[in-house]
Amino acid sequence: MPELIVPAGLVCGVDEAGRGPLAGPVVAAAVILDPARPIPGLNDSKKLSEKKRAALAPLIRERALAWAVAEASVEEIDRLNILHATMLAMQRAVAALAVRPVSALIDGNRCPPLDIPAEAVVQGDGKIASIAAASILAKTVRDAGMLELHERYPQYGFDRHMGYPTAAHCAALAEHGASPAHRRSFGPVARQLALL
Repeated sequence: MPELIVPAGLVCGVDEAGRGPLAGPVVAAAVILDPARPIPGLNDSKKLSEKKRAALAPLIRERALAWAVAEASVEEIDRLNILHATMLAMQRAVAALAVRPVSALIDGNRCPPLDIPAEAVVQGDGKIASIAAASILAKTVRDAGMLELHERYPQYGFDRHMGYPTAAHCAALAEHGASPAHRRSFGPVARQLALL
């Protein structure tokens, strides 16, 4: 596993989960790590098993100097578009930190408008420990939310695909139509609604 960089000082790492799914909110997290309390095994959440993410998430909450998770709703995604909704979720996560960071490192190729200096880091969740930590928190919180949606709308199989456009999800969408949790601005959902 690569040795990830731990930024010195009060620098927060920011990442999101859930840009691609057809349903559910987009979730962002911001984390300021404590260099004195390292967390072994941090990596891009997509490269970790569900079990490993579940083990790391409470360690991040326990050892980080500060962490916060925020989201943008399905309604906000449909109103603003997924990119702007993602930026809004990231803004909310940074604003919710109990410790004010001096700067932010954002996973990806663009930064949300923040009142602190920010730098975009492409594939940062595999390079910067605090971004990796944020990716884990965002992913575990979003997955937990999708399991709750599965309880309400079991016919879509959210517990298996977490809202991503799998063949099974698209088939369920065709059979049952869109639920209130579906993003109406996304192509497969919009096409399904157009058939009604």
